[in-house]
Amino acid sequence: MEDMVKIMFMEQIMQKLHKHYEGKRVLLTGHTGFKGSWMLVALQELNAEVWGISLSAENNSFYNSINGDSLCKSVICDIRNESNLRKLIVEINPDIVFHFAAQPLVLDSYENPIYTFETNVCGTVNVLNSIRHIKKQCEIIVITTDKVYENKEWSYPYREIDALGGHDPYSASKACAEIVVSSFRKSFFQPEQYSDHKKSIVTARAGNVIGGGDWSKNRILPDTVKSIFKNEKLTLRNPHSIRPWQHVLDALFGYLILGAKLHDNPEKYSKAYNFGPINELVITVEELVQYIIQIWGYGNYEILSEVNDFHESARLMLDCSSAVNDLAWHPRWNTHHAIKHTVEWYKNVMLEIDSPLDITKKQVKSYFSTTRND
Repeated sequence: MEDMVKIMFMEQIMQKLHKHYEGKRVLLTGHTGFKGSWMLVALQELNAEVWGISLSAENNSFYNSINGDSLCKSVICDIRNESNLRKLIVEINPDIVFHFAAQPLVLDSYENPIYTFETNVCGTVNVLNSIRHIKKQCEIIVITTDKVYENKEWSYPYREIDALGGHDPYSASKACAEIVVSSFRKSFFQPEQYSDHKKSIVTARAGNVIGGGDWSKNRILPDTVKSIFKNEKLTLRNPHSIRPWQHVLDALFGYLILGAKLHDNPEKYSKAYNFGPINELVITVEELVQYIIQIWGYGNYEILSEVNDFHESARLMLDCSSAVNDLAWHPRWNTHHAIKHTVEWYKNVMLEIDSPLDITKKQVKSYFSTTRND
């Protein structure tokens, strides 16, 4: 009976998402990135008309491997260029905007702090200011991160009302982006004056997302599968660190629901939401690697004995009660299933069993199916 109720509930959600996004003009900033590329495939499944604004994808990127240009109308533009960006956004005239574009790596933010702040803070200002010039209803979902919180390394999950902060430049820049969104909401997109400006804006703070196609350096899951495939020993910097691991589709599912809810009731939902695992066992970096090796069938790792010069949080978990209660969102794949599906993606692609686009479409269709989904 419980499974039947879940199936019926999922059917209702998917019907609403199909109805809402079909034919909608959706703009993705950062569409050539990891999350943006997965969102392209998800929105294609929902029959949306997708536009993308981003930097050029690298030759070996996930975006190019799935022929992302065939899934959207792609425009190459640096979001730091305010005049070009505003012209493009006004011409596209989107119904909904998902702002993914960012410098997304903690270690890179130490090497390039100015670029990180310019992109993540000023770039967000440019996107939001450009949307002010759209003369119709528009929903804006700004994607930040779980790392926007002032991390005190405490044992309970962070709530949306907890203090913002950030030790490293990446985390601090994303916390600044949250403040930028709050300022624009209060200054230009006031919920109580929605009938005048017709803009609603939220931030989505997701935990550490995993999924096939992420080839970024210094990310634990792609580093692990690459070391396995090359028969090399993986080196772990912080084996005991805890992160809210979740599949990228669970996060995107939350963003899509949030976009639909914003359209229906902008005053109620114009705020921040956490998206992460719920009621999960605590999984450390080392346990994650051990599970990947178990699924793949072989692999080896060592723990770095040297002191890490860069600060990285040891413990970080999210309280997702607001997303569950307000949006009726719930992750469909628990942590172990998320890891299993991710390893399946890499293994099928690296062993040439499936093309990147085929396995991505299969996993999106599986996730969006109304049957029990483990």
